[in-house]
Amino acid sequence: QVQLVESGGGLVQAGGSLRLSCAASGRTFSSYAMAWFRQAPGKEREFVAAITWSGSTTYYIDSVKGRFTISRDNAKNTVYLQMNSLKPEDTAVYYCAASGNPGTFSGGLYDHHYGYDIWGQGTQVTISS
Repeated sequence: QVQLVESGGGLVQAGGSLRLSCAASGRTFSSYAMAWFRQAPGKEREFVAAITWSGSTTYYIDSVKGRFTISRDNAKNTVYLQMNSLKPEDTAVYYCAASGNPGTFSGGLYDHHYGYDIWGQGTQVTISS
């Protein structure tokens, strides 16, 4: 079973950058599809980005396209979310998620929280205006 630990959150000014990391334990990390979700106060958890097990395919919510980049290093059991040109509306708790089910991508569930069965504890990202 894979366990996930996020890091890299913090407080930055609008226009700044942050890089989130999600370290995974377990020898089967490279077989898992990975994603980042976020949840702002009073709002539902929202898909941000996803990446296939090989890293060959990525998906993003429209509001972060061109600003965020998801990547993974299977040798380090880590997935990253590089966030540039940050906006106050990006403020949220960011969660890393993993899925060992091939259907998450083939079935079009990559942007749904129920497509993932392993979650990290979250890391707070706050963007000041």
